[in-house]
Amino acid sequence: MSKRTDLAVEMIDEEAASLPKGIKRKLRKSSACSITEIIVADSSAGRRIGKQKGRYITVETDRLSASPQDFDEQVENIATEISALKGEGSSALVVGLGNSDITPDALGPLVISQIIATRHLHKELPDGHDLKNLNKVSAIAPGVLGQTGIEAAEVVRSLCEAVEPDCVIVIDALACSDISRLGSTIQLTDSGISPGSGVQNRRKEFSEATLGVPVVAIGVPTVVDMHTIVENITGSPPDKHLPNMMVTPRDVDKLIERTARLLAYSINKAVQPMLTVEDITALS
Repeated sequence: MSKRTDLAVEMIDEEAASLPKGIKRKLRKSSACSITEIIVADSSAGRRIGKQKGRYITVETDRLSASPQDFDEQVENIATEISALKGEGSSALVVGLGNSDITPDALGPLVISQIIATRHLHKELPDGHDLKNLNKVSAIAPGVLGQTGIEAAEVVRSLCEAVEPDCVIVIDALACSDISRLGSTIQLTDSGISPGSGVQNRRKEFSEATLGVPVVAIGVPTVVDMHTIVENITGSPPDKHLPNMMVTPRDVDKLIERTARLLAYSINKAVQPMLTVEDITALS
């Protein structure tokens, strides 16, 4: 059975002595988290693991549903990774994908509710106002196709033409194949994202090729399918007649709430590097 996962790190055998040609792996640690960076050099290498060319950064922490003592350091670490992926531009469009009515899929919209939107301030505030020094940031949760009848990628492509951001930052809930990664892993990549691919509901792609600007995709696995759990535990594929379903942690409400706060602070810090965590708290 092929892995149903959005995580690049799960497509590589961590015990293997060598990696497929064209793929590199780098490991680094801080006191707040461990980071695995996977570099897919070209499309040919990407096909070997089912991923696009690009950089995939996996940040692993304690349970994200907990209230970490090192929250500020986690924010700094994740913000540094986002900044490296998004490039030199100063303006950003932040997009929260997902359905706010379904808790495991509500991460993106909840992050958006905590993003400091500033693009409008440059026209509305008087010259000399401190907030006019902030970079231009726009934020939107475009909903899902079943709610709006419009592909989220179509909405964002139109917004890019109107807003002209230097980069797009996309947040979405992901699927994983290793149950231990549920609610403890954050993936960041500059390769874009196809929403729903991990649960076999692939929607239109968000990438630099489709939007015309660099795209940073950020996701957290909130579901794993039952067939994968059965195979991981038993070592054998499940009966093909066994109904499948998506499984989510029992504390998913706290997971989404607290992870959204961590990601929102990290994105705010990445796009507004002059702000401290205390500043972000005051402005959120």
